[in-house]
Amino acid sequence: MLVLLAGIFVVHIATVIMLFVSTIANVWMVGSSDYGTVSTGLWLLCNNTCGQLPVSSRDEASLKAVQAFMILSIIFSVIALVMFIVQLFTLEKGKRFYITGAIMLVCWMCILIGVSIYTARFTGRVPTSTNSHHGYCFILAWICFCFSFIISILYLVLRKK
Repeated sequence: MLVLLAGIFVVHIATVIMLFVSTIANVWMVGSSDYGTVSTGLWLLCNNTCGQLPVSSRDEASLKAVQAFMILSIIFSVIALVMFIVQLFTLEKGKRFYITGAIMLVCWMCILIGVSIYTARFTGRVPTSTNSHHGYCFILAWICFCFSFIISILYLVLRKK
């Protein structure tokens, strides 16, 4: 049981780190232009230097929603990690980690909503570039989506023995 708890803890920390990286880095979409590689993220447009991400007024609300949901997912994931540690030392034997699992399900939902909005509104849109494709941050966000769901289910069914 101790090995299972340690494994879940390590995967949870990895999920938090990957959420930070995917939200902060600006490589959600990558394309090529005459000047080299162009990448866009949730915050900036980067070519050789990074500048303000040009977003039409029609897409501005969608981008703000993606930013908000990704930040919320980080917050809920960190809260769930703290709650896991607290519950690990305060729960009696045989109890389940319901609170931690519920918080991770909220994190999972935030990732789902944020990445789904980005997929629907911004896929294939890299200004002044051709051959655009998804970058590593977009892929990391979907990996975090899977990990957070698995972790939340494990927390909900896990008994402390």
